[in-house]
Amino acid sequence: MMHKALTGLNLETLKKRPPEQLQAQSVTAVLLALGSNYKAEYYLPRVRQSLAALGDIQLSTAFQNPDFTSTKEQPKPDYTNQCVYLALKSEMTLQQLQQVFKQFECDCDRQRLTEPTALNQIKQVSMDIDILLIKTVLNENSLSNKTTSEWPEQWIVMADRYPFKAHERAGVEELILNGFLKG
Repeated sequence: MMHKALTGLNLETLKKRPPEQLQAQSVTAVLLALGSNYKAEYYLPRVRQSLAALGDIQLSTAFQNPDFTSTKEQPKPDYTNQCVYLALKSEMTLQQLQQVFKQFECDCDRQRLTEPTALNQIKQVSMDIDILLIKTVLNENSLSNKTTSEWPEQWIVMADRYPFKAHERAGVEELILNGFLKG
């Protein structure tokens, strides 16, 4: 069945919460930012396949962007960025999702540097997955007599990611305009 999951969504009016406040929250859908500056043509399709195994996905256009930390003295490879709307087959907590996405990054040979890099060393990022928004089912509050079926779903912006970078905003807006037609 086709539906428009985010028609009319206004990013400016959505609640913004730090991820640490939402770790146990049940999530039904997410909006992700993918990024790669190393073999993106190989790693992006690979991670999209992994994401599709979790539910229905809708993709924005993939954008090629310069690394904003690049300088004339120290050029860096461009990033390929893409936003993904993922409607989960099964609810997961935000903490579970973060763990799954870290594993997907590892499956794409992501190397996380634990030591400072030399000044002339360029950081290669095979895959970076950032959660921009989550769709939650509001949990029943102990002070309320509402049943869980009366609680609406809502979108929450990850406060640590907002305001979005230009390419993230472009991808999110494209997905909103297209109405996230998979579901």
